[in-house]
Amino acid sequence: MEKLRIAIIQMDIAFGDVETNRRRTDAMIREAAGNKPDLILLPELWTTAYDLTRIEQLADDQGRETKQQMSRLARELNVNILAGSVAELRGGRVYNTTFLFDRSGRHTATYSKLHLFRLMDEEKYLHAGDRLGRIEIEGIPCSTMICYDLRFPELSRALALSGAKILFLPAEWPHPRLHHWRTLQMARAIENQMFVVSCNRVGRAGDTEFFGHSMVVDPWGEILLEAGEEEGIFQAEIDLAAVDSVRERIPIFEDRRPDVYETSK
Repeated sequence: MEKLRIAIIQMDIAFGDVETNRRRTDAMIREAAGNKPDLILLPELWTTAYDLTRIEQLADDQGRETKQQMSRLARELNVNILAGSVAELRGGRVYNTTFLFDRSGRHTATYSKLHLFRLMDEEKYLHAGDRLGRIEIEGIPCSTMICYDLRFPELSRALALSGAKILFLPAEWPHPRLHHWRTLQMARAIENQMFVVSCNRVGRAGDTEFFGHSMVVDPWGEILLEAGEEEGIFQAEIDLAAVDSVRERIPIFEDRRPDVYETSK
């Protein structure tokens, strides 16, 4: 596959109301599927939002309910779904986890957020993952991170070195850090010569306002799509040939000097 059609579901999330969020997400996925995308992307913690003080009670045990819902929708609608992230209860701990489903409804990948955001007390309630988010969609080597992971360039570089051509980023990124959100995505795209596709929530939780601005950035750092601050379903088609073209034109991976980087102190 040379081109990938993506639908980004930028939505508000009802604080701690799992059933309401599942119903609304189901409806929005069905609406998005009407335009025949290859992939649908959801935001971070779309079942609960950041209701962290109750997160253990609200968390999805082993991700079972999320897997059942997303598997059914992917199979019925014949679409790949990268299911944002949910609070997943596993081994007595709660993780911020994303699941990937192919068109047949098969669960093909799992990634748990590596970096926990202290400004929103994640480290007090959640447990960090310990594996890279390497995934494959329609035969395309891709990758995923979650929100705060974006601030760690060594993570996206490791994913690019593993062959990823697209980086997917579900998030709940709030005001006043819109400049950081936009700039970091462009930087990750440019320095790794890959597409960056993000899905950020909108709405408010207490005093925190989330600004949306879900984006698609190409390997040159050019913004192909940028949403506003309202709910919506946003469509983009990306041409994977652009990745190989940019990497051939400016061969940064061939010109790296890990012999110096990894031994210097």
